[in-house]
Amino acid sequence: AATLLVSFGAWAGGAADSIVVHEPYVRLAPPNAPATGAFMVFRNTGDKEVKVVKAESPLAKATELHNHINDGGVMRMRPVQGIDIKPKGEAALKPGGLHIMLIDLKAPMKEGDSVPITLTFDDGSSKTIDAKVVRPTPAPPMEHKQH
Repeated sequence: AATLLVSFGAWAGGAADSIVVHEPYVRLAPPNAPATGAFMVFRNTGDKEVKVVKAESPLAKATELHNHINDGGVMRMRPVQGIDIKPKGEAALKPGGLHIMLIDLKAPMKEGDSVPITLTFDDGSSKTIDAKVVRPTPAPPMEHKQH
């Protein structure tokens, strides 16, 4: 029985133990907005590739892994089956790229709130992180050249 407990303990930690999540944040949604995005950097400290296969948050009725794609010159969001993190590598979730969508928000958010997000990995292990709600920063002004 001791061997079973030890091997189960090793399995239960699994991929989640090798992933470090840096600077997780959720974009503050405008009032009455139905959805927003979560962004962060996943770092894999392990020697095996890890895949994030699911995300969940009590803030949203649905939570999905997404990517932006260029579809004939139009940027569109599409769900993805997983986010690969190479051994000793990282995967950056950022605006305009991979991200986590929080859909059908259950409650309004305030800047500074903390949103729990549970990440599930391809081996069944999971990890819950807290992402701070931040106000989106405006894009830098475009430089105009004099004619």
